[in-house]
Amino acid sequence: MADPDTDAPLDASAADSRAAWLAIIDEIGEESGYFQTLGPRHWAMFADLGPTLIVSFETIDSARARPGQLPVAHDIAADRGWSHLCLIADGETWFRDPAVYGFFDRLVDDAFFEDFDRVLFYGAGNLSYPACAFAVAAPGARVLALNPVATLAPTLAVWDGRFRAARKLDFTSRYGFAPDMVDGAAQVTLIYDPVNRLDAMHSALFHAPAYVTRFAARMGGALEPMFARLGVLPDLIAAAVDGRLTPSLIARLWRQRRDDQTYLKSVLSAAATTGKKAREIAVCQNVTDRLNLPRFRKRLAELTGKP
Repeated sequence: MADPDTDAPLDASAADSRAAWLAIIDEIGEESGYFQTLGPRHWAMFADLGPTLIVSFETIDSARARPGQLPVAHDIAADRGWSHLCLIADGETWFRDPAVYGFFDRLVDDAFFEDFDRVLFYGAGNLSYPACAFAVAAPGARVLALNPVATLAPTLAVWDGRFRAARKLDFTSRYGFAPDMVDGAAQVTLIYDPVNRLDAMHSALFHAPAYVTRFAARMGGALEPMFARLGVLPDLIAAAVDGRLTPSLIARLWRQRRDDQTYLKSVLSAAATTGKKAREIAVCQNVTDRLNLPRFRKRLAELTGKP
């Protein structure tokens, strides 16, 4: 295991440009493991901290948008003494690059994943695709994908018009069709939003038997920010690493959204758009009975005519 230098940067918050950010991430990676350039648009950062490994995927923009400008799994892994391998892309490349394929080929040839007791591939939204697709490199690993994407190959997902720029990429060659690439996984957990029809359709393409668990989390948007805002994303990932991520546990963590003001405001807004006054009253009454939120109390009074 690497012996991190205590003088190494704790985060990349000082970065004011992409070049500065990459330089800091390079320093963080080199001090705890390594940092490699994989062609012109991809990099790999590895922190060698313990016998549990989490493999995550980021774009430069998604990492820089977070506090500390770090990959989402970086602090989660460091806090638990886990090793962390993060693949980073400049833009929405979907990691469809022979340089990335070659990197995973070398990891397989070097028996890299065999050095770890537990391995989890994690990704959300667009980044769920590489998390599933490259899991084939580590048979027996677990996979956690939020808002999963199975493929953008036009012959298989012509119904998904969200990512038109990515349709020119090759999703049929090596590490291609994600549902096939998770065949050797010990457990695959897909958390999708049933409000999003395309989410549900991508999830349905993972039609493997018992080792695939699907959980419908009604949200109407991206799930990772919600889990993060609720403070339960680390618990979700830790349970996936341990093989404890059952539907009942996900439901227990997801239920905490009932106390999240941002989520509750979206529920109230959705109820208002239906034009059904009784539904809006029910939402306001439920929230007012449990929480002290003036906005809902005021709206309930307006709807019922009662102070």
